[in-house]
Amino acid sequence: MLLIFLVGVALLALMPAPAAADGLPAVGIDARPLSLPGGEVAYVTESGRHSTRLVERARYGGPMRDRRLPGSFSIPAVAYDGSPSGLSADGRTLVLISPRVRYPRKRTTFAILDARRLALRRRISLKGDFSFDAISPDGRLMYLVEYDPRELGEYQVRAYDLGARRLLRRPVVDPREPDEEMYGAPVTRVADGEGRWAYTLYQSAEHPFVHALDTERRTAVCIDLHDLRQVWGATLDLRGRTLEVTGRQGRVLARIDRRTHRLMKPPAPRTDDAGTSWLPLAAPTAALLLLAAVTRRRLGQSANDHQARLRRRSVSGR
Repeated sequence: MLLIFLVGVALLALMPAPAAADGLPAVGIDARPLSLPGGEVAYVTESGRHSTRLVERARYGGPMRDRRLPGSFSIPAVAYDGSPSGLSADGRTLVLISPRVRYPRKRTTFAILDARRLALRRRISLKGDFSFDAISPDGRLMYLVEYDPRELGEYQVRAYDLGARRLLRRPVVDPREPDEEMYGAPVTRVADGEGRWAYTLYQSAEHPFVHALDTERRTAVCIDLHDLRQVWGATLDLRGRTLEVTGRQGRVLARIDRRTHRLMKPPAPRTDDAGTSWLPLAAPTAALLLLAAVTRRRLGQSANDHQARLRRRSVSGR
């Protein structure tokens, strides 16, 4: 455990401090039941050996409908606290993602469903390693995080046009800081009632920040929380036009004006209220390293076995 702790700390310390978008994939995290704010139904998935059972249930009751889908899919988890995403605000489109079993992965598959009929519309298979981030209110755009297979922690946010069935070329960035490096680990997520804005709290090496993604206009804003140190265990709460960062003990650590995306008052002095443990990040980060190491080892072993077979054939053919 000490080794995992040190690996996680070292990795995060190596990441550039400025941040303006999404972070590392939330591996090993089960998403909470997915529902709209104030919605009456919630969605969960149950994975089988070769299929997935999608269950629609009353938010405070039992199952209402279910659908068996071929393949392995799950509700996307977009933060390490299990925050879910994937349901458009109009209640019509639901996105599921294939679970991650390796890092990096060569292809990523999504299942796009009609949420009202619980029917599969299509599958989308993208070359490369992606995680799901958000969906626009009308379900026309989904936002993905694309990871660089050559560099752990390198990524960019991309928009996918579900109508045109194509990945848009231009990455989603904060226009005020288009060249700013974007690194961090997602702690928690909240979306507004209209489904337009997705707010995510991140932990980064230098200081936490809130990433505000405008899913209608394909843009983002980064709000740096310079005076905070740790935000593990904190939550994001919407209070009208205000977004609050609240620590585990109920203390408001920062207030953000949602209209201007500026701090309404300086963040609270550095405190342990939100928790100071690195373990929630260290374990998933270590898991990514192990996945990458195992993958490289398998590839290396396969290459060695192939070379050995060639040598044996060469010797037997003499």
